[in-house]
Amino acid sequence: MRRLKSLIDFCARWIGEEDDPSRPIYDPVHLAAVLVGSLAALGALYWLLWTLLVYDGGLFSKAGPLFHVLIGSKTLADYGYRGSPYQMGAFRGWMGNLGALVILVGIVIVLHRKYQDAAGKAKEDRESR
Repeated sequence: MRRLKSLIDFCARWIGEEDDPSRPIYDPVHLAAVLVGSLAALGALYWLLWTLLVYDGGLFSKAGPLFHVLIGSKTLADYGYRGSPYQMGAFRGWMGNLGALVILVGIVIVLHRKYQDAAGKAKEDRESR
């Protein structure tokens, strides 16, 4: 019984302890927001990469036929294209693949600029010391 009482007293002191201003405070709401945000970002990245690489054969399966059409060795009809949007043949799903590529390139450009800005600020801070 004494052990249980001492455990309860310890827990009461630990929970009721005043916050030390020098220690960081971890808010469960912030942690939950980070977890939800991370899962949403991973889901969006998965969707974009799946659309780019897998949806209706992916973008790379359309690159070879497009190259042959551009150099003139074959026509669109040779790859099953009869007219958009119903009989696309080998080029079925190219709008989704291309849209995902544009979005991913945009994200990479934005992240690269953010990185360059942060690197520039860090360099300025080091030089000012």
